[in-house]
Amino acid sequence: MKNKSLVSITDYSKDDYLKIMEVASQFESKSYQNLLNGKVISTLFFEPSTRTRLSFESAINRLGGKVIGFSDSSSSSVTKGETLYDTIRVVANYAELIVMRHPLEGSARYASENSKVPVVNAGDGANQHPTQTLLDLYSILKTQKTLENLNIFMVGDLKYGRTVHSLLMALSEFNATFCFISPDELKMPKEYKDYLMKRGLKFSEQKDIDKHVQKADIIYMTRVQKERFSDPIEYERTKNAYVLKREMLDGCKNSMKVLHPLPRVNEIDTDVDDSPYAYYFEQTENGVYVRQAIISLILGLQ
Repeated sequence: MKNKSLVSITDYSKDDYLKIMEVASQFESKSYQNLLNGKVISTLFFEPSTRTRLSFESAINRLGGKVIGFSDSSSSSVTKGETLYDTIRVVANYAELIVMRHPLEGSARYASENSKVPVVNAGDGANQHPTQTLLDLYSILKTQKTLENLNIFMVGDLKYGRTVHSLLMALSEFNATFCFISPDELKMPKEYKDYLMKRGLKFSEQKDIDKHVQKADIIYMTRVQKERFSDPIEYERTKNAYVLKREMLDGCKNSMKVLHPLPRVNEIDTDVDDSPYAYYFEQTENGVYVRQAIISLILGLQ
């Protein structure tokens, strides 16, 4: 992983995932370490983000590094017409590593191909969000004690949800069985179902959560993302398609956990928050340890 960009979850191997989990566990035991002393990390967020940006910045600060960058493209030279190519070429002179979120699919790969320092994709459009996937894997490992042979339910916006796309590809390395629950307009794209079929993995598509939920090891809820819709009528029709309530979880496995990349809007009722199944807030904490692991491994500090 040393000096290797992380653009897609498939850039790294199963062994790499497990190494990141191992190092993340070490950071969870001792989060504040001075490994980045004297080093600068750039965070370029061309698209607004709260959790991902703050999680990265927390990880960098806990490692003793300095952060430069912007949280909104309106405060960058993009407003003057600067191209992504020029931005990356310049910022690569200022930092040891670039973390970038961008609304356009493929932008992270383009940036990595034109940067002299490694690039970590913090989300590019509806394409990939690999660091979210790695923190999801870490959360699943912590709660289920294994990543192998699990029943994974993915619910909500499976068409535009980059987190479910990345997670599906990563969990395919661990013989997962998938249940996709979504409205017809937001079904899992064909290329991802083809990906599972080529690997001989089982999946099903359903419309009701509560009829099948007792089989789940993980329920991964997603928000219907208003910003991904070109047709506002389609968004209004699907935005409240699934709302997970506490009563719907009766009969679930004791070990079952509900995950969500956040932010949530209406997908999970607050009455789930105090149940033993809720894990989405702990999930965000895990993101700091995982991002500490990713940064330190890419920079060869571990």
